Amino acid sequence: MNISVIGAGYVGLVTGACFAELGNHVTCIDVNQTKIDRLRRGILPIYEPGLEALLLSNMHAHRLHFQTTLLETIVDPQVIFIAVGTPSDKDGSADIKFVLEAARNIGTFIKHDCVIVDKSTVPVGMADQVRAIIQTQLAQRGLSIQFDVVSNPEFLREGAAIEDFMRPDRVIIGLASDYAKCTMLDLYLPIMRNPERIYFMSVKDAEMTKYAANAMLATRISFMNEMAMLCDRMGVDIENVRIGIGSDTRIGSAFLYPGCGYGGSCFPKDVRALIKMAEQHEIDPTILRAAEERNDAQKRLLPQKIIRFFGEDLSNICIGVWGLAFKPETDDMREAPSLILLEQLIKRGAHVQAYDPAAMEAARTILPAHWFRSNQLTLVEHQYDALQQADALALVTEWKPFCYPDITVMKNLMRQKIVFDGRNQYNLHHMQEAGFQYFGIGRGLSAPVGFDTTLDTFSC
Repeated sequence: MNISVIGAGYVGLVTGACFAELGNHVTCIDVNQTKIDRLRRGILPIYEPGLEALLLSNMHAHRLHFQTTLLETIVDPQVIFIAVGTPSDKDGSADIKFVLEAARNIGTFIKHDCVIVDKSTVPVGMADQVRAIIQTQLAQRGLSIQFDVVSNPEFLREGAAIEDFMRPDRVIIGLASDYAKCTMLDLYLPIMRNPERIYFMSVKDAEMTKYAANAMLATRISFMNEMAMLCDRMGVDIENVRIGIGSDTRIGSAFLYPGCGYGGSCFPKDVRALIKMAEQHEIDPTILRAAEERNDAQKRLLPQKIIRFFGEDLSNICIGVWGLAFKPETDDMREAPSLILLEQLIKRGAHVQAYDPAAMEAARTILPAHWFRSNQLTLVEHQYDALQQADALALVTEWKPFCYPDITVMKNLMRQKIVFDGRNQYNLHHMQEAGFQYFGIGRGLSAPVGFDTTLDTFSC
């Protein structure tokens, strides 16, 4: 099948590369000429495990191409995916200008019947706007072309996106015609041999499903973070509570890990957008607003613990930071908890030595230049370099290399043996027995030192 993907960002590249891997002829389109030039040389704008190899192999097989407009596509597409960004606007709603521009471009350049697929996360009713814009452009060209607008939201986890795409647990498709249904089945059956896991519904239903799914997951995280706050105050260990409630089959263990807050490209903006949609329809989104407020507060919890321990003046304090990306296996720092941590520490005079396995280049690009010029922030080349003469370690992102650190090396490098664990990655009793002062999230001592009631020593 001939496929065009508008948007060569995270979703667009994964979608394009994976469909090319399935034997389709795919053209990814992006207006950023520099990005396209780099992609043609095999240079990715993002870090995603396995994506570079997939991209290069399909470029070599001439199944994957990169262009700046639909006009340049080698063959007319049968399916066009819209996979552009929908970041938060100033009022919290989704900024849809890139989707609208994509629709105008489609209406300007298409020549034959096709299926238009919204892959971007868009407000409910967006497909109707896309359809109207394309129809207007076609009318101005004096053309009568049949097209369907489909909603096919993505559920890709950064760091596991290729696995999620090629082996999805479900595919959501919102449509209104048998032709679109047959086309989408042709696309997805090669990776979804069980058609019962392909869920067809109305376009608006599919658009809402994406927001509802992300909001539910964000709410579970915020709920556990609130429970962790209560556990801290009451001398309860949230890790044992997590295991206890996660064993309930009605609840399950997914997304019950407390920590220093969620970030990334999806949860924050999608929760805000759903809040805005509710308000526009005169619904008070009490639960959604509470989830967002808890997450905003949670991002400040780790720096608050550090400041409470060392005091407001951190000018003589050195903090080693492990992890800058919002989650492991990505270089994405959008709305990452590390941003709040760094800002709170540096403004109080601390020196920060930070390391992340993938996000170092992103950090150099997005973090304030004066932090580097003043030598308050140093990005180091190795995880243990971050601990050189450090007064404390702050773990922010639970990358696998951080799971089982060399305790002896840590003790030899650090000036003071203090750990602030923003992901509850380490066993508090083991850390204390090794001579460290340990502060986790909701890890109120519920048993004497030396008596370990926690069954899973590490959460990674």
